[in-house]
Amino acid sequence: MSVQQAVASVASAAQPQQPIAPGAPLPHRKVIRSWITPLAERRTAIAIVLLVIDWVVFAALIAGTIVFESWWAKLLCGLAAGFTIGRLFIIGHDACHQSYTPHRGLNKLLGRIAMLPSLTPYSLWEVGHNVVHHGYTNLKGVDFVWAPLTKEEFDALSPARRLLERIYRSGWGPALYYLIEMWWLRMFFPRKTYMGTRRPEFIWDGVFVLVVGLLWIAGMVWAAMATGQPVWLQVLMGFVVPFVFWNGMIGFVVYVHHTHPAVQWHDDKLAWAKAAPFVSTTVHLVFPLRIGALMHHIMEHTAHHVDMSVPLYKLKQAQKKLEEMLPGRIIVQRFSWKWYFDTARRCKLYDFSRRCWTDFRGRPTSEPAPAYA
Repeated sequence: MSVQQAVASVASAAQPQQPIAPGAPLPHRKVIRSWITPLAERRTAIAIVLLVIDWVVFAALIAGTIVFESWWAKLLCGLAAGFTIGRLFIIGHDACHQSYTPHRGLNKLLGRIAMLPSLTPYSLWEVGHNVVHHGYTNLKGVDFVWAPLTKEEFDALSPARRLLERIYRSGWGPALYYLIEMWWLRMFFPRKTYMGTRRPEFIWDGVFVLVVGLLWIAGMVWAAMATGQPVWLQVLMGFVVPFVFWNGMIGFVVYVHHTHPAVQWHDDKLAWAKAAPFVSTTVHLVFPLRIGALMHHIMEHTAHHVDMSVPLYKLKQAQKKLEEMLPGRIIVQRFSWKWYFDTARRCKLYDFSRRCWTDFRGRPTSEPAPAYA
């Protein structure tokens, strides 16, 4: 048992394991974490097996885009490869949190290997996600992931930028949002405007994924020429389709994790801290047909924000425990396309004075959130 787990066990033993009544004050975050930290048992063997399986599947699907002659079979393989990139990225995400295996150096190695197909620079993701997003979830001005504009900010934009924001928030724009706002501006050799600092590690990780991307494209060109297929078709199906699908997948995932009519954003740090943001700003999205399991349980997202040390293969149990102990406090949403597009219709901008979501005209589209000033 690790020191962290031992401390959590002591804290858990000191607190009665009784569900918290809906109207009662939330206990301290340390107490809430103590309920699930005992589940944070990281296993090297299962971690490596999961990574190898997903890499083999990804390689087989890319090979399928070469082997199959019909365009529709190539397309299906390309789309499935994009989904597998998402699975690999979730593994890399866990490794970046040091929650994948018990070994720090191994996590860094496995994380970089897992993030290769998504062309994600490991060190840049580590800073932007671990430090900024998890440290200040849904705090405007710090957390930049799908941060909503106010009516005043939206009106001050250029016509072209307003159009882009409308596309992003239309429900059809997650791929474009992540590709531009996250990967291109904040991951692919970002300017100091976006990162605030430069480190040699950032540059080398950027060079690393750039070389991987160029080699991937070159491999598709070579495969097309070797098999007598159109180069443009092979590059499209073997590189562009998987990469675009991956961007759509991750853009969608991060959107639904923290965008919901019942989710509050904050522009005041004190009020944000009082709102228990590790519980109140995340959504547990429930899918049919075990689709959540296919995404390595990343949708059991409240548990992940409460305790980042819980590995992906323990998130389901951790989320269940939280929902048992905090009845009515955690946003649990059954997924449907009707719900998704209704959310996209309602959650356009945010009014921080009225604490509610609005449309692009500034009209409220959600109930006012509680005040925590």
